[in-house]
Amino acid sequence: MKLNRPFTALMLGLAASTMTCSAMADDKLTPEQQAAKTEVWEPVPAMVKAPEGQAPSDAVILFDGKDLSAWEALEGGKAQWKVNGDSFTVEPGTGDIKSKQSFCDIQLHVEWKTPTDVEGLESQQRNNSGIFLQQRYEIQVLDSYNNKTYPNGQAGSVYKQTIPLVNASHPPGEWQTYDIIYNAPRFEGKKLQTPGYVTVLHNGVLVQNHTEIQGKTEWIGKPSYEAHGCAPLQLQDHGNKVSFRNIWVREIKPLD
Repeated sequence: MKLNRPFTALMLGLAASTMTCSAMADDKLTPEQQAAKTEVWEPVPAMVKAPEGQAPSDAVILFDGKDLSAWEALEGGKAQWKVNGDSFTVEPGTGDIKSKQSFCDIQLHVEWKTPTDVEGLESQQRNNSGIFLQQRYEIQVLDSYNNKTYPNGQAGSVYKQTIPLVNASHPPGEWQTYDIIYNAPRFEGKKLQTPGYVTVLHNGVLVQNHTEIQGKTEWIGKPSYEAHGCAPLQLQDHGNKVSFRNIWVREIKPLD
């Protein structure tokens, strides 16, 4: 294409003149007025109360220390795990449980504890459970205190996918915390558009840093994705009496 050189020169000159005038106009503004040009006043973030040691005011409470009304058995019906005071415990053999509510992008807080009796138990048999994001992607729950196992299967791992950055485990019998930021995968029809990502803090220590999830958790074989929408959280019955308490979720949504 042949360029109209006089026209191009004219347009470049006008652009340069506009930039010069803008700079000159800025010179006439006070520093406060210049700074105000890059201030963004809308949208205004909603107020959220976050008392120390309590769930944020906009959180969905999945266990309040009273009952399992927010949970159900994997195939439906009442969850059979046992509530003990302010916590609940896996009842081995009754199966996994899932939240009644489905979620996509979330901030998740979970506190968990493994039994003190570890005699004869090692590796993956030492008091094992798991937290499945959208019923598919497992963050491992395991007594990993002085317990040798494959690192992509220890506490804080994206199970069988990504090794935690460090081992932040407490001794058995002590309460531990997971704070999880989860960005769900995105699909267009059956095709993966964006993989899922997860950040995990174990007892306040970063162990997964915006880690790409490779697909659905598999015990045997490689992970892969299948299209899905929002889905429940799932807690695993691995045959051990692991306890949980103070579980809450905040749904991550863009500013309106």
